[in-house]
Amino acid sequence: MELVTLAKNPVPSGPVVGAFKGYDGEPMRFALWQATRGPRRGTICLFQGRGEFIEKYFETIADLRGRGFAVATFDWRGQGGSFRALSNPRKGHIRDFGEYEKDILRFMKDIVLPDCPPPFYALAHSMGGNIVLRHSTMHGSWFDRMILSAPMLAFADERIGIPQDLARVYSEVVSISGMSTKYTYRGTDAVEGLSKFEDNPLTSDRERWSRNKAVLEVAPELGLGAPTVGWLRAAFRSNAMITHQDFAPNVKVPVMLFAAGKDTIISTRAIEEFGVRLKVGNLILIPGCRHEILQERDVFRQRFWAAFDAYLGVKNIAA
Repeated sequence: MELVTLAKNPVPSGPVVGAFKGYDGEPMRFALWQATRGPRRGTICLFQGRGEFIEKYFETIADLRGRGFAVATFDWRGQGGSFRALSNPRKGHIRDFGEYEKDILRFMKDIVLPDCPPPFYALAHSMGGNIVLRHSTMHGSWFDRMILSAPMLAFADERIGIPQDLARVYSEVVSISGMSTKYTYRGTDAVEGLSKFEDNPLTSDRERWSRNKAVLEVAPELGLGAPTVGWLRAAFRSNAMITHQDFAPNVKVPVMLFAAGKDTIISTRAIEEFGVRLKVGNLILIPGCRHEILQERDVFRQRFWAAFDAYLGVKNIAA
Protein backbone atom coordinates (compact mmCIF):
# COMPACT_ATOMS: atom_id res chain seq x y z
CA MET A 1 0.00 0.00 0.00
CA GLU A 2 3.01 2.30 -0.20
CA LEU A 3 3.19 5.23 -2.60
CA VAL A 4 5.64 5.20 -5.51
CA THR A 5 8.02 8.15 -5.52
CA LEU A 6 10.23 9.40 -8.35
CA ALA A 7 12.65 12.31 -8.57
CA LYS A 8 10.30 14.09 -11.00
CA ASN A 9 7.18 13.00 -9.09
CA PRO A 10 7.99 12.99 -5.37
CA VAL A 11 5.44 12.03 -2.77
CA PRO A 12 4.07 15.19 -1.11
CA SER A 13 5.39 15.44 2.45
CA GLY A 14 3.65 13.93 5.44
CA PRO A 15 1.22 11.41 3.92
CA VAL A 16 -0.86 8.96 5.90
CA VAL A 17 -1.17 5.88 3.69
CA GLY A 18 -3.05 2.68 4.31
CA ALA A 19 -5.99 0.52 3.36
CA PHE A 20 -9.64 0.61 4.31
CA LYS A 21 -12.20 -2.11 3.73
CA GLY A 22 -14.43 -1.60 0.73
CA TYR A 23 -18.13 -2.41 0.86
CA ASP A 24 -17.33 -6.14 0.56
CA GLY A 25 -14.35 -6.12 2.91
CA GLU A 26 -11.70 -6.01 0.19
CA PRO A 27 -8.71 -3.62 0.63
CA MET A 28 -8.74 -0.16 -0.94
CA ARG A 29 -5.56 1.95 -0.90
CA PHE A 30 -6.00 5.46 0.49
CA ALA A 31 -3.82 8.46 1.32
CA LEU A 32 -4.36 11.60 3.42
CA TRP A 33 -2.48 14.88 3.62
CA GLN A 34 -2.88 17.90 5.84
CA ALA A 35 -2.80 21.45 4.44
CA THR A 36 0.64 23.07 4.23
CA ARG A 37 -0.58 26.57 5.06
CA GLY A 38 -3.52 28.48 6.47
CA PRO A 39 -6.14 29.54 6.64
CA ARG A 40 -7.44 25.99 6.88
CA ARG A 41 -10.30 25.59 4.41
CA GLY A 42 -11.48 22.01 4.98
CA THR A 43 -10.84 18.83 3.01
CA ILE A 44 -10.82 18.08 -0.70
CA CYS A 45 -11.89 14.50 -1.40
CA LEU A 46 -10.15 13.68 -4.66
CA PHE A 47 -11.73 11.03 -6.90
CA GLN A 48 -9.83 9.75 -9.93
CA GLY A 49 -10.84 8.70 -13.40
CA ARG A 50 -10.78 5.20 -14.84
CA GLY A 51 -7.33 3.61 -14.86
CA GLU A 52 -5.74 6.28 -12.68
CA PHE A 53 -3.86 6.05 -9.38
CA ILE A 54 -2.93 8.27 -6.45
CA GLU A 55 0.60 8.98 -7.74
CA LYS A 56 -0.78 10.67 -10.84
CA TYR A 57 -2.21 13.45 -8.66
CA PHE A 58 0.82 14.39 -6.55
CA GLU A 59 1.11 17.78 -8.29
CA THR A 60 -2.60 18.49 -7.83
CA ILE A 61 -2.40 17.41 -4.18
CA ALA A 62 0.45 19.87 -3.60
CA ASP A 63 -1.58 22.61 -5.32
CA LEU A 64 -4.54 21.92 -3.04
CA ARG A 65 -2.48 21.80 0.15
CA GLY A 66 -0.92 25.16 -0.74
CA ARG A 67 -4.43 26.58 -0.91
CA GLY A 68 -5.18 25.53 2.67
CA PHE A 69 -6.97 22.25 1.98
CA ALA A 70 -6.36 18.85 3.48
CA VAL A 71 -6.62 16.11 0.84
CA ALA A 72 -8.16 12.64 1.08
CA THR A 73 -8.07 10.21 -1.85
CA PHE A 74 -8.18 6.53 -2.70
CA ASP A 75 -7.77 4.18 -5.64
CA TRP A 76 -11.03 2.79 -7.03
CA ARG A 77 -11.49 -0.94 -6.76
CA GLY A 78 -9.95 -2.66 -9.75
CA GLN A 79 -7.18 -0.11 -10.31
CA GLY A 80 -4.13 1.52 -8.76
CA GLY A 81 -3.09 -0.11 -5.50
CA SER A 82 -6.58 -1.32 -4.58
CA PHE A 83 -8.19 -4.76 -4.76
CA ARG A 84 -8.67 -6.31 -8.19
CA ALA A 85 -11.44 -8.84 -8.53
CA LEU A 86 -10.34 -10.76 -11.63
CA SER A 87 -7.49 -13.21 -12.02
CA ASN A 88 -6.13 -10.95 -14.76
CA PRO A 89 -5.38 -7.70 -12.86
CA ARG A 90 -5.06 -5.72 -16.10
CA LYS A 91 -8.77 -6.01 -16.84
CA GLY A 92 -10.75 -2.96 -15.78
CA HIS A 93 -13.98 -4.56 -14.61
CA ILE A 94 -17.06 -3.68 -12.54
CA ARG A 95 -20.55 -5.13 -12.45
CA ASP A 96 -22.33 -1.92 -11.53
CA PHE A 97 -21.23 1.61 -10.67
CA GLY A 98 -23.20 1.20 -7.46
CA GLU A 99 -20.16 -0.74 -6.20
CA TYR A 100 -18.04 2.40 -6.48
CA GLU A 101 -20.74 4.34 -4.62
CA LYS A 102 -20.67 1.88 -1.75
CA ASP A 103 -16.89 2.16 -1.54
CA ILE A 104 -17.21 5.96 -1.24
CA LEU A 105 -19.59 5.39 1.68
CA ARG A 106 -16.99 3.28 3.48
CA PHE A 107 -14.20 5.75 2.63
CA MET A 108 -16.14 8.68 4.02
CA LYS A 109 -17.34 6.93 7.17
CA ASP A 110 -14.13 5.07 8.02
CA ILE A 111 -11.41 7.48 6.84
CA VAL A 112 -12.57 11.00 6.05
CA LEU A 113 -15.19 11.84 8.68
CA PRO A 114 -13.12 10.63 11.67
CA ASP A 115 -9.77 12.12 10.62
CA CYS A 116 -10.23 15.03 8.21
CA PRO A 117 -11.34 18.62 8.90
CA PRO A 118 -14.68 19.83 7.50
CA PRO A 119 -16.15 21.22 5.34
CA PHE A 120 -15.77 18.57 2.66
CA TYR A 121 -15.56 19.23 -1.07
CA ALA A 122 -15.45 16.68 -3.89
CA LEU A 123 -12.96 17.15 -6.72
CA ALA A 124 -13.47 14.42 -9.30
CA HIS A 125 -12.23 13.64 -12.80
CA SER A 126 -13.98 11.76 -15.62
CA MET A 127 -15.35 8.46 -14.24
CA GLY A 128 -14.93 9.87 -10.74
CA GLY A 129 -17.25 12.72 -11.69
CA ASN A 130 -19.90 10.23 -12.82
CA ILE A 131 -19.71 8.35 -9.53
CA VAL A 132 -19.78 11.48 -7.36
CA LEU A 133 -22.77 12.86 -9.24
CA ARG A 134 -24.73 9.75 -8.28
CA HIS A 135 -24.55 11.09 -4.69
CA SER A 136 -25.58 14.62 -5.59
CA THR A 137 -29.35 14.08 -5.58
CA MET A 138 -29.43 12.57 -2.09
CA HIS A 139 -30.37 14.50 1.04
CA GLY A 140 -27.60 14.88 3.61
CA SER A 141 -24.65 14.78 1.23
CA TRP A 142 -21.23 14.92 2.85
CA PHE A 143 -20.05 17.48 0.29
CA ASP A 144 -20.69 21.21 0.47
CA ARG A 145 -19.69 21.57 -3.19
CA MET A 146 -18.50 19.45 -6.10
CA ILE A 147 -15.90 20.39 -8.71
CA LEU A 148 -15.93 18.03 -11.67
CA SER A 149 -13.22 17.88 -14.33
CA ALA A 150 -14.49 16.49 -17.66
CA PRO A 151 -17.07 14.29 -15.91
CA MET A 152 -18.01 11.11 -17.73
CA LEU A 153 -21.63 11.74 -18.70
CA ALA A 154 -21.41 10.26 -22.20
CA PHE A 155 -18.61 8.94 -24.36
CA ALA A 156 -17.23 10.89 -27.28
CA ASP A 157 -18.02 9.22 -30.59
CA GLU A 158 -14.28 9.07 -31.33
CA ARG A 159 -13.74 6.95 -28.21
CA ILE A 160 -16.32 4.31 -29.06
CA GLY A 161 -15.52 4.02 -32.75
CA ILE A 162 -18.90 2.54 -33.67
CA PRO A 163 -22.44 3.92 -33.31
CA GLN A 164 -23.10 4.22 -29.59
CA ASP A 165 -26.53 2.60 -29.74
CA LEU A 166 -24.85 -0.44 -31.25
CA ALA A 167 -22.13 -0.38 -28.57
CA ARG A 168 -24.78 -0.31 -25.82
CA VAL A 169 -26.60 -3.27 -27.30
CA TYR A 170 -23.30 -5.11 -27.72
CA SER A 171 -22.39 -4.59 -24.05
CA GLU A 172 -25.79 -5.80 -22.87
CA VAL A 173 -25.95 -8.88 -25.09
CA VAL A 174 -22.39 -10.03 -24.41
CA SER A 175 -22.81 -9.49 -20.65
CA ILE A 176 -26.11 -11.37 -20.54
CA SER A 177 -24.38 -14.20 -22.43
CA GLY A 178 -22.04 -14.68 -19.48
CA MET A 179 -18.99 -12.97 -21.00
CA SER A 180 -18.99 -9.70 -19.05
CA THR A 181 -15.37 -10.20 -17.95
CA LYS A 182 -14.11 -10.37 -21.54
CA TYR A 183 -12.27 -7.40 -22.95
CA THR A 184 -14.20 -5.03 -25.15
CA TYR A 185 -13.60 -5.40 -28.88
CA ARG A 186 -9.86 -5.13 -29.62
CA GLY A 187 -9.09 -4.61 -25.93
CA THR A 188 -5.79 -5.99 -24.60
CA ASP A 189 -3.59 -6.21 -21.51
CA ALA A 190 -1.47 -3.30 -22.76
CA VAL A 191 -1.20 -0.77 -19.95
CA GLU A 192 -2.93 2.46 -20.89
CA GLY A 193 -0.63 5.45 -20.59
CA LEU A 194 2.48 3.80 -22.03
CA SER A 195 1.95 4.75 -25.66
CA LYS A 196 3.89 7.47 -27.48
CA PHE A 197 3.13 11.03 -26.44
CA GLU A 198 2.18 11.89 -30.02
CA ASP A 199 -0.54 9.22 -29.95
CA ASN A 200 -2.17 10.20 -26.66
CA PRO A 201 -5.62 11.84 -26.48
CA LEU A 202 -5.30 12.91 -22.84
CA THR A 203 -2.94 15.88 -22.63
CA SER A 204 -0.87 18.20 -24.80
CA ASP A 205 1.72 18.57 -22.02
CA ARG A 206 4.71 16.37 -22.88
CA GLU A 207 6.39 16.74 -19.48
CA ARG A 208 3.35 15.72 -17.46
CA TRP A 209 2.63 12.85 -19.85
CA SER A 210 6.22 11.63 -19.49
CA ARG A 211 6.03 11.93 -15.70
CA ASN A 212 2.91 9.76 -15.50
CA LYS A 213 4.38 7.29 -17.96
CA ALA A 214 7.54 7.02 -15.82
CA VAL A 215 5.44 6.03 -12.80
CA LEU A 216 3.86 3.21 -14.80
CA GLU A 217 7.24 2.07 -16.10
CA VAL A 218 8.55 1.78 -12.54
CA ALA A 219 5.32 0.34 -11.11
CA PRO A 220 3.35 -1.31 -13.94
CA GLU A 221 1.15 -3.02 -11.35
CA LEU A 222 -0.60 0.32 -10.88
CA GLY A 223 -1.69 0.36 -14.52
CA LEU A 224 -4.75 -0.97 -16.23
CA GLY A 225 -5.51 -2.38 -19.65
CA ALA A 226 -8.70 -2.04 -21.62
CA PRO A 227 -12.14 -2.13 -19.96
CA THR A 228 -14.24 -5.27 -19.92
CA VAL A 229 -17.62 -5.57 -21.57
CA GLY A 230 -19.16 -5.56 -18.09
CA TRP A 231 -17.50 -2.24 -17.25
CA LEU A 232 -18.75 -0.79 -20.53
CA ARG A 233 -22.30 -1.90 -19.80
CA ALA A 234 -22.14 -0.46 -16.27
CA ALA A 235 -20.79 2.82 -17.66
CA PHE A 236 -23.52 3.12 -20.29
CA ARG A 237 -26.17 2.46 -17.64
CA SER A 238 -24.74 5.03 -15.23
CA ASN A 239 -24.40 7.60 -18.02
CA ALA A 240 -28.03 7.04 -18.99
CA MET A 241 -29.18 7.52 -15.39
CA ILE A 242 -27.30 10.80 -14.95
CA THR A 243 -28.20 12.31 -18.32
CA HIS A 244 -31.90 11.49 -17.98
CA GLN A 245 -33.86 14.74 -18.11
CA ASP A 246 -35.10 14.34 -14.53
CA PHE A 247 -31.66 13.92 -12.92
CA ALA A 248 -29.95 17.33 -13.22
CA PRO A 249 -32.89 19.39 -11.84
CA ASN A 250 -32.76 17.23 -8.68
CA VAL A 251 -29.07 17.77 -7.96
CA LYS A 252 -28.94 19.25 -4.46
CA VAL A 253 -25.20 20.00 -4.10
CA PRO A 254 -23.74 23.04 -5.90
CA VAL A 255 -21.63 21.78 -8.81
CA MET A 256 -18.97 23.42 -10.94
CA LEU A 257 -18.43 21.55 -14.22
CA PHE A 258 -15.29 21.84 -16.33
CA ALA A 259 -15.42 20.72 -19.94
CA ALA A 260 -12.41 20.32 -22.23
CA GLY A 261 -12.79 21.83 -25.68
CA LYS A 262 -10.73 19.13 -27.43
CA ASP A 263 -11.95 16.12 -25.46
CA THR A 264 -12.07 12.95 -27.57
CA ILE A 265 -12.75 10.66 -24.60
CA ILE A 266 -15.86 12.20 -23.05
CA SER A 267 -18.62 14.11 -24.82
CA THR A 268 -18.20 17.84 -24.19
CA ARG A 269 -21.71 18.43 -25.54
CA ALA A 270 -23.17 16.10 -22.90
CA ILE A 271 -21.46 18.11 -20.15
CA GLU A 272 -22.73 21.39 -21.59
CA GLU A 273 -26.29 20.09 -21.86
CA PHE A 274 -26.17 18.77 -18.30
CA GLY A 275 -24.88 22.13 -17.07
CA VAL A 276 -27.82 23.95 -18.66
CA ARG A 277 -30.28 21.75 -16.74
CA LEU A 278 -28.60 22.23 -13.36
CA LYS A 279 -30.37 24.48 -10.85
CA VAL A 280 -27.36 24.71 -8.52
CA GLY A 281 -24.30 24.73 -10.74
CA ASN A 282 -22.30 26.33 -13.48
CA LEU A 283 -20.07 25.34 -16.37
CA ILE A 284 -16.58 26.38 -17.45
CA LEU A 285 -15.48 25.40 -20.96
CA ILE A 286 -11.71 25.43 -21.56
CA PRO A 287 -11.15 25.71 -25.32
CA GLY A 288 -8.21 23.81 -26.80
CA CYS A 289 -7.84 21.59 -23.75
CA ARG A 290 -7.72 17.79 -23.95
CA HIS A 291 -9.47 15.38 -21.59
CA GLU A 292 -7.16 15.45 -18.56
CA ILE A 293 -7.47 19.09 -17.54
CA LEU A 294 -5.33 18.73 -14.41
CA GLN A 295 -2.57 17.01 -16.42
CA GLU A 296 -2.62 19.64 -19.16
CA ARG A 297 -0.30 22.54 -20.00
CA ASP A 298 -0.12 25.43 -17.53
CA VAL A 299 -2.16 27.71 -19.79
CA PHE A 300 -5.13 25.38 -19.31
CA ARG A 301 -4.46 24.47 -15.68
CA GLN A 302 -4.30 28.16 -14.76
CA ARG A 303 -7.81 28.66 -16.10
CA PHE A 304 -8.99 25.73 -14.01
CA TRP A 305 -7.36 27.04 -10.84
CA ALA A 306 -8.61 30.58 -11.34
CA ALA A 307 -12.20 29.32 -11.54
CA PHE A 308 -11.64 26.87 -8.66
CA ASP A 309 -10.26 29.62 -6.41
CA ALA A 310 -13.13 31.96 -7.19
CA TYR A 311 -15.67 29.20 -6.56
CA LEU A 312 -14.28 28.24 -3.16
CA GLY A 313 -13.19 31.71 -2.10
CA VAL A 314 -9.46 31.03 -2.10
CA LYS A 315 -7.42 34.24 -1.95
CA ASN A 316 -4.03 33.43 -0.44
CA ILE A 317 -2.10 30.80 -2.37
CA ALA A 318 1.33 29.37 -1.56
CA ALA A 319 4.00 30.08 -4.15
